[in-house]
Amino acid sequence: MLETWNSDRRRTAIGRTTLSVPARKALTDRQLGSDRTILDYGCGRGGDVRALEQLDCRVTGWDPYYKPEPKAEPASVVLLTYVLNVIEDPAERRDTLRRAWELADALLIVSARLTWEKSKVKGEAFGDGLLTSRQTFQHLYGSSELRSYVEEVTGARVVAAAPGVVYAFKDETARLAYLTQRIVPDAEWLASEDTTSAIAALVDFVERRGRPPRIEEMPRATAELLAHLKPNEVKRLVRETADPHKVEDGGKRSTLNTLLYLAVELFNGRGPFSSLPISMQIDVRAFFSSYKEACMRADRLLLKLRDDGYVRGAMNASQVGKLTPTALYVHRRALDRMPTILRLYEHCASIAAGRPEEWSVAKLKHQGRAVSWLDYPEFDEDPHPKIRSSYMVDLQTLETSHMSYEKSQNRPLLHRKHEFLAPDDPDAPRYRRLTESEMRAGLYEHPHLIGTENGWEAELVRCGRELRGHRLVRRAAD
Repeated sequence: MLETWNSDRRRTAIGRTTLSVPARKALTDRQLGSDRTILDYGCGRGGDVRALEQLDCRVTGWDPYYKPEPKAEPASVVLLTYVLNVIEDPAERRDTLRRAWELADALLIVSARLTWEKSKVKGEAFGDGLLTSRQTFQHLYGSSELRSYVEEVTGARVVAAAPGVVYAFKDETARLAYLTQRIVPDAEWLASEDTTSAIAALVDFVERRGRPPRIEEMPRATAELLAHLKPNEVKRLVRETADPHKVEDGGKRSTLNTLLYLAVELFNGRGPFSSLPISMQIDVRAFFSSYKEACMRADRLLLKLRDDGYVRGAMNASQVGKLTPTALYVHRRALDRMPTILRLYEHCASIAAGRPEEWSVAKLKHQGRAVSWLDYPEFDEDPHPKIRSSYMVDLQTLETSHMSYEKSQNRPLLHRKHEFLAPDDPDAPRYRRLTESEMRAGLYEHPHLIGTENGWEAELVRCGRELRGHRLVRRAAD
């Protein structure tokens, strides 16, 4: 029982006015809510506790210096937020993680500062970390190191939710449900207020999933509104109302999503059929002859991920994204439209190291296996958006790296924005018209010059042009 940490570590506790990144991510992932008790173990000054209370969460905090009483009690979810970094004794660090795991009834959320933050931490080598000028300790983790460490101590299969944030589930069913949520994001039902809207919600589900739902998949309100209808009447209504082409496309999509899910699950440790979320079990029964057949097909898909020729062929055939000699670049809005093997490629990287919170474009290398998430915060507003940061994971070594361009005076920028999107994206025609006008003006005659802010501005001057929003106009005379 470790509840007597060295109080000097209080100096690392910062005052928060907003939720920390791990807590915000957990809320987005629906792992925190009013239906679960939450313990912030090592809560520091209690910023997350106060913010979660404002969101009607049942949350308590414990900290050895700021809130030692009452003692920490078990909760559904335990947050261990940037605590492991500051413990200089490896044995005590392990005991702290083990204690947090013991206190978690359902889920432990562990976050830690990562090695790519080293430039922000000034200090001298001390033990397995750094001793700062304020006499505080920092052990910075590699993304794969944090995931492996939590798995080793807890004995659980751990999922990387974001860079430096991992989820350790007590229940395999909950972990698999979380993976399903990440892979099948369109599983939400339409709201049902009367019989008519309940039927519309049912039809929408059939068109999206390619099959009728089971009663246990329906929201309670929808099931109750349809309860007075006989099964054959419901089938007739769906048959007469649902678009058969959408149903067929939904079935294909569900088949591919199931294969993607099972392949990702093998990457992270696959369980028995009974451990799958109920909707995934029904998909397997609807679209495959058996669970064994589905797993075999998913295994073949995962093996193909190792084949450079197959991956490159999928990139060439992709209807979305910009293909360069080294990689495919795809905007996040088009990511689910990539071929299944490429979706698997990106998902495996995200499960291993976590997608960053902010990103606009995913970059998938076609030789070697590495995924980068690139953040262009003004992608939609800026005709040539500038990069703010990139986060890369190498799937062969599971090493990660981060690059920030915020202080750069000559940032890389994007051209031909429409190529990163799906052809039917509503913004694609406007971006395409801009590209065509820039080509006519001769702005792409020297592609090696236009990749950065300064080079692009120089070419605009040379061609006598300037941008007004997404319109190219003649530059006004000085």
